[in-house]
Amino acid sequence: MMWLAALCVFLAAACRYDYGERRIPNNLIIWTAAAGAVWRLWNERAPGLLWYLGQAVLVMAILYPLFKIGGLGAGDVKLLGVTAGYLPAEKILVFLFCSLLVAAMISVVKMWKRGAGGAQGGICLSGPVLVSVLLLLGGVY
Repeated sequence: MMWLAALCVFLAAACRYDYGERRIPNNLIIWTAAAGAVWRLWNERAPGLLWYLGQAVLVMAILYPLFKIGGLGAGDVKLLGVTAGYLPAEKILVFLFCSLLVAAMISVVKMWKRGAGGAQGGICLSGPVLVSVLLLLGGVY
């Protein structure tokens, strides 16, 4: 679980940028990806590295259409993909579901507080991603 703790540090940094500047720097995504790839390579050798890359690219490819229609930002898609690479394959769909569910709940609260047009400008997805990883660490899924 040490690797998930390291992931939480990267996700906390992503939250700082996402909530402060409304963007996630590419160099933070690259460092997060490099740490995950090295961790998988160290523990599982070449197959682990290939699984990491495959999971990350697959999640990004699946979420790319949401970026194209404006539902997600590019940094959000990259962050979700890089984070998915850290997780066991059987946890990825639950991770995506939890992340997007938390984001949807935040969006509903924003709309409720400000009226129907209150969620304009979107929400920062790095927070829900961090919450989802913390739920995994806490044994919720």
